[in-house]
This record gives sequence, C-alpha cells and structure tokens, in this order.
Amino acid sequence: MLSSDNIALSIPTAPSQWGMRTEMCEHKGIGHPDSICDGAVEAGARALCRAYLETYGAIQHFNLDKALLIGGISAPKFGGGELLRPMRLIVSGPVTELQSATTGAVVEQAIREYLAASLGSISNEICIEPVLRPSAPNLRRVTGDSSVPLCNDTSFGVGYAPHSRLESSVLSVAHLLCSSGFRNSYRAVGYDYKVMGSRLDEHQRLTVALAFVDRYVHGIEKYFTLKDEIRSLLASHIRPACEVEINTLDNPGARDESGIYLTVTGLSAEHGDDGEVGRGNRVNGLITPYRPMSLEAAAGKNPASHVGKLYNVLAHQLATHIEANVEAVDEVVVRLLSSIGRPIDKPLLAAIDVVAAGGLPAAQQQQIHDLVRQQLAELPTLVKELASGTVAVF
Repeated sequence: MLSSDNIALSIPTAPSQWGMRTEMCEHKGIGHPDSICDGAVEAGARALCRAYLETYGAIQHFNLDKALLIGGISAPKFGGGELLRPMRLIVSGPVTELQSATTGAVVEQAIREYLAASLGSISNEICIEPVLRPSAPNLRRVTGDSSVPLCNDTSFGVGYAPHSRLESSVLSVAHLLCSSGFRNSYRAVGYDYKVMGSRLDEHQRLTVALAFVDRYVHGIEKYFTLKDEIRSLLASHIRPACEVEINTLDNPGARDESGIYLTVTGLSAEHGDDGEVGRGNRVNGLITPYRPMSLEAAAGKNPASHVGKLYNVLAHQLATHIEANVEAVDEVVVRLLSSIGRPIDKPLLAAIDVVAAGGLPAAQQQQIHDLVRQQLAELPTLVKELASGTVAVF
C-alpha cells in the first residue's frame, strides 16, 4: 500500500469481477422517465451556470438535482391514438437569484429546448413546473471568490475501469438504439428504451424494453414483424453472439393494442410510468449492481462545488486513465471522499484499488499516485467541461 496526501493505493488479492459466474447491468435510454428527469435538470443546471457567469463572473451556489416526472394518460391505437392527459415535470432546488432574469424562466427555457432537441415534437406534451427557492446563506460561500471552490457536501464518488464484456454489449446496443441511422430506418421505435443485460458463465442475454409509436404501426402483424426484425438486428450487432429478447410482456396471441407495448408518443411516461432524478444511469451510462457505485444523482448538481457530481465523474476518468496508462494494471476501482468545506481538489480520502495479476512494482505505484494528484489539480478544467456540457453525467 502507498499512502500520502490522503491518497491510498491498495493492491487487493480478491477475485476479479470477470471471475464471477454471474453478472447484471442495465442502461436506460434518453426517453426513459428517469433519464428525462436527469437530462432536464442537467440542461437547467448548465443554463444557470451560463447565466451566473454572465451576471457575476463566477458560478454561484445552486443545486437542481430534484425532479419528478408524473405520467399522463393515453389511448394508443394502430395508425395513431391520442394523449388524454399530458405528462408533468416538476423541478425543484435551491438557487441564487439572477439580476437580469428570473431563475425559473432560465431553467424552464433550457429544459424546453433540451426536451425538444432530444425527444422532438412530443416534448410539447410535457408540462414543465419549476419550483425554485433561495439557497441557504451558509452554503452560498462554498463557491466564493476563490479559484478553487469548497465542497458543497460530505459525500463520495466511485468509478472503475475497464468495462466488462457484458457492460460493453449493453452500451453498444444502447448506442445503436439512439443512433440517427437506426432512428431513420425504424421510425416506429420511440425514444423510451431500456437494455437489461445478464450473464451466466459465458452466456449473455439482453432483455430490451422498446416503446413503439402507434401512428407508424398499422396492425398487429406489422408490430411483431418489426419487433422480430429489430431483435435480429440487435443480436447481430453484438460480438460474440448474444441472446436478445424484446418486450417480453407482449402477448403472442394479441389481436389488438392492449396486448403489446404500443404508445402514442414513444414514451412509457404517457400512461403509467413516472420518473425521478438519480434512479437512472450512473455517470458512465450504466446501472451496475455488481460494481461499487454511489447513489448520488450527478445530474443537476452544481459542477463547481458539489462532489456528488465532480467526484463521480472524476473517479471514472481516473480509473480509465490509470487502466490505460499504467503497465500491468488489469482493473481499477477509484473511491473519492469529500468533507463539506474542504477545497474540492483536496479530498478527505482518495482510495485506489488496483488488480494486477503479476503484482505492481513500486514505480507503477508511484505513477498512479502522481496521476491522482495531477487529475485533482486539474479539477477546475473538469468544472468548466461539466458547466458547458461536454462531459456526460448519465
């Protein structure tokens, strides 16, 4: 173990992730109710950052990481049904007021633009309700005038590298489902999808929930034909071969819309499903019960001072950087712990676990130590990247 400056490096002897018989992980697509909430508050947070920089010259205290999407009511029908009650998106959080505009207007406009860009015209069926309040006076000083803000919370972030084969398969299918090529070829597929992956020994299986849009489906035979075609496409996309199933609740003997996954908007939230911030993907785009992870919701948090965002992103970046650049390293887990009021670049503890089959010489251990310190020193750059939206957080 190498330890100094609150950086602790361990080389555990426990079996690696890939030695386990079973594995599970999932990805929630851009139109999943939880992802809609994550994307909306993150868009609002970025807009507040821009407004604060223009008004004050620095990002002020805020947190916009609470949102609830309340489902609507719909009546899908082959060839086109109708939405009977719209969806409602309630966004809440403490904010620093602006001089030139109301924070509510800034947040609502940013969310509206994000939903239109990510979901298209169906975003008009979502009512947006910002419920904002002034931030606590004692927390406003964490951003302050210093070049290095103070931690807004006592919390931790977790990251790991590399992805397992199953995790890579889930992400690969998720990327295909949201690609422009797939969207152009299959207009009947909505933006709401979820990819659940499982592995037993070497056998992989993906179970996909995929909302279909009723106006592009003109009968029960067309629905099952499209579903089978997409299933074959997804299965052929994964190497090595992987079992794929889509919409497993469908009734094979269905004669009408009630026995299949058919929607008016392509969103499950139109009738039944609700969503919340933080219940979806972690910052690496996955939900991974077999991996160490934080329950912090990164989306919507203040990128300048909230370590629930900063440390979760940094932990994954650090793990990826160490695995890629330090010779003999097979796996890496990074855990970063903050204490409220400490400078963000000085964690209370940075714990690095490294799996190296042949051991890790002192030179490589020192290299890891130096990489951690370097990345912590470059946190102001990560703050800027998060504020501008160039780094994904869900």
